[in-house]
This record gives sequence, structure tokens and C-alpha cells, in this order.
Amino acid sequence: MTAEQLCHISYPDKCTELVRGKLVVREPAGYRHGRVVARLTKVLADHVDANELGEILGAETGFTIFRDPDTVRAPNVGFVRRERVPVPVPTGYAELAPDLVVEVLSPDDRPGQVLAKVGDWLEAGVQLVWVVDPQRRKAHIHRADGSTAVIDDVDMLEGEDAVPGFVCRLDTIL
Repeated sequence: MTAEQLCHISYPDKCTELVRGKLVVREPAGYRHGRVVARLTKVLADHVDANELGEILGAETGFTIFRDPDTVRAPNVGFVRRERVPVPVPTGYAELAPDLVVEVLSPDDRPGQVLAKVGDWLEAGVQLVWVVDPQRRKAHIHRADGSTAVIDDVDMLEGEDAVPGFVCRLDTIL
């Protein structure tokens, strides 16, 4: 399957991605997941808008990050720096990797699948990936340079170079 074909199919009440040309269909996320995504999206958007840094993309916005075979990944939250925002704004999937990607874990997420997704994002050029684990009240930070960190709920999520000036205590979004 191609990114263009994925853009024109619909599976009601399902979340879809394309991984190396193969369709991946998942169930919708649960309430806690949605709450964390919404809270983090709000605080990120407030910071990004106040500082005119770029655009925050809502949950499940698809990005074509590889071609032949195509891979379309959809983060829970994405951020694209102002100078990289595509013009004109695409109606389908943007062919770029965001600068920041946030993945919020659901209870049924498998560690290997999450790490594969993080690997795809970093390989595609994402600067910073946050994997937020609401159940364990932690976040795993993955950087383009290969370094990683784990923070607890009383620690700060920092935008680093990807989202300059952004700081948020993890427990405020959990």
C-alpha cells in the first residue's frame, strides 16, 4: 500500500498507520490516554503560539516519513518549527518528520512496537521523541544524537532545541 492509497481509505473508529507498505490498524485509545494527549497538546500549543515557534499538530496527524515502501506514522502530538511548515499546507500527509514527536502509551502498547516507532521517527529526522507512560508516571526521552533519559512525574519535560523554552512538569499533564 502507498501513502496515497492510505489517505483514501477509511476504517471507522480505528487508527491506521502504514509501516513499510503494510497497513497497521489499531483500536482507538482510552480515556486516560486521550486526557494526557489533550493536556500536553494544550500546554505545548500555548507555548508555541505565544512564541510563534511553529505549529502543533493534533493527535493522529499522519506524516509520510519514508518512501518505497511508504511509511506513514501518526504521533499523538507533533510539532513542526515555523521555518519547516509546508506551504501550501497539504491536504494529505506532509512529507516531513516533525521536530518533536510525543507518543503516549496505552495499556496494550507492546514495548517492541513502541521502540520500532521511536526508531522510525529518529531515523526520519525527528530531533526529540517523548514517550509518556501515564501508568508508570514516567517519560522516556529519545534524542536525535542517540542519547536517552527517563524522567519521573515530578521532573520537567523540556523542549530542548526542538521546542526552545518549553518546560512542563510531567505530573501536570498526567
